Amino acid sequence: MNERVELPQGLSLRPWETADAPAVREAFAEPGMERQADAPIGSVPDALLWIRGRQDQWSRGAAFAFAVADASGAALGGVAVSSLDARHATGWVSYWTGSAARGRGVATLGCRALADWCFAELDLFRLELGHRTNNPASCRVALAAGFAAEGLQRQKLVYDGVRHDVETHARLATDAVA
Repeated sequence: MNERVELPQGLSLRPWETADAPAVREAFAEPGMERQADAPIGSVPDALLWIRGRQDQWSRGAAFAFAVADASGAALGGVAVSSLDARHATGWVSYWTGSAARGRGVATLGCRALADWCFAELDLFRLELGHRTNNPASCRVALAAGFAAEGLQRQKLVYDGVRHDVETHARLATDAVA
């Protein structure tokens, strides 16, 4: 299985490494990012636990998380596929970037490459993702990465006592992506 994917603009996808811990801690310390992780990441040791969790999932084949790295190898963000269902050949995609990488196409390039990797390496057919409707930047990433909008899940998520609608998107292995 290919664990490194070269992208345009000198970017690449690669598995998470312990050296990425400071970048992970910094990214998840940003307002709004703290709820994107499965546990609080307030320190470098917390970030190391998060990275080890991604590495463990990879080794078990439960999920595949990549750092989106620049030409120097610095992690700018991440893309992942989880909730793998071999019977139906589906998976759930997630993505994020640190503030310094936003607006540069990093998430879009990473998401496109992840989808291509999932279709080629994991033999998946359908990839799904969702974003809060109050996050138009995430919607732009999904659309630019070839994920068609499919519908609205009303009041699916709750953060700080507020319910949020989620728009779902999907990309099929047979979809043409410009």
